[in-house]
Amino acid sequence: MIVETGRVVAIEQQALWIETIQKSTCGSCTAKNGCGQGLMNRVMDGRRNQLKVPLGEFSAADFAIDDRVEMGVEESTLLSGALMVYLLPLFSMIAGMGLISQWDSRDGIAALGAALGFVFGLLVLRVYNRWLERRGRAQTVLLGRCRAAGVQTLDFQH
Repeated sequence: MIVETGRVVAIEQQALWIETIQKSTCGSCTAKNGCGQGLMNRVMDGRRNQLKVPLGEFSAADFAIDDRVEMGVEESTLLSGALMVYLLPLFSMIAGMGLISQWDSRDGIAALGAALGFVFGLLVLRVYNRWLERRGRAQTVLLGRCRAAGVQTLDFQH
């Protein structure tokens, strides 16, 4: 499970609104100046995101505003979602271009087919996302309150 921490900004009866801060690891990368992702991280780094996370087995009374909490997403859910988001529109765009090119070989018509295929892929992706939401598979799970980070006493035995 991929775990992220956040801060509670609002409490509802069945869910918490949690604010996360987008972090970047580009500072430690040697290719940061020649990478497009590095540029995007410089523009977006530190951006605050809020998401609604269901309480699940917890109660709203267990939390207060500004509590630090942990939430998680299954790796398989993240991986399948990433594959769908990146590959489905790409493959549908190529299929649309190839399908339209069967009737007319002009470049403009092929570009139109690619655009229509891309839009079709996005629509299928939207339907797939709503299906996942109804099943509750793509939902972030609340793991609990973060443990206090402080000094820990150690017992040494002689």
